[in-house]
Amino acid sequence: MLNNMIAKKNSLQRIIFLGPPGSGKGTQADVVSKKFKLPHISTGEIFRKILKTNTELSKKIKEYVTNGKLVPDEIVFKTIESVIKKGKKFLLDGFPRNLVQAKMLEKNLEKNNNIQKVFYFNISDKEVIKRLTSRRTCPSCGKNYNIIFMKPKKDNLCDKCNTNLIIRDDDKPETVKKRLKVYKKDTKPLVKFYKDKDLLVEIDANKSVSEITKQIFYVFETY
Repeated sequence: MLNNMIAKKNSLQRIIFLGPPGSGKGTQADVVSKKFKLPHISTGEIFRKILKTNTELSKKIKEYVTNGKLVPDEIVFKTIESVIKKGKKFLLDGFPRNLVQAKMLEKNLEKNNNIQKVFYFNISDKEVIKRLTSRRTCPSCGKNYNIIFMKPKKDNLCDKCNTNLIIRDDDKPETVKKRLKVYKKDTKPLVKFYKDKDLLVEIDANKSVSEITKQIFYVFETY
């Protein structure tokens, strides 16, 4: 019954998922994207595809990512600009990451296509470190796992393509700590920015995957 109500209502069409790495944004974005037919625009996924190419851009991005730094605003915005300008519906995951990017986004959105809600995934540093250092990724198909919460059916093998799973460079403990520092300095100010615009919805991201999904679905139902 609840799912039917949400599906009929579904007037939320332009949203942002904001939060530190490891807060569950990507997992929830996949669920919400499928449920509400919203194109999932993930800068992380876009960059990972670029990193598989042998180009100057891939070399530049790799240098930033492996050192736990944010990719420059101009490079980030170019990767998603065409998608944003085209679409009246989208879920932004991993963008914007700072105030400059947020203002770029505002400037480039048409008046009738403004952001409707920003979901802030609030989570403790301890939980972030635990989750990220437990994450494993399939280098072949890109599917993500977690050896604590979302284990593969066979040890260290992808369920989808049977490839050996790896720990990404940006999920190693020393890089995770750097990423958190960068997040607090550059990205966390966006919480106040969107709160002042009355767009922010706080999600308790310390909870389980299913409990986080319920929180998000409730917002869609009541919007």
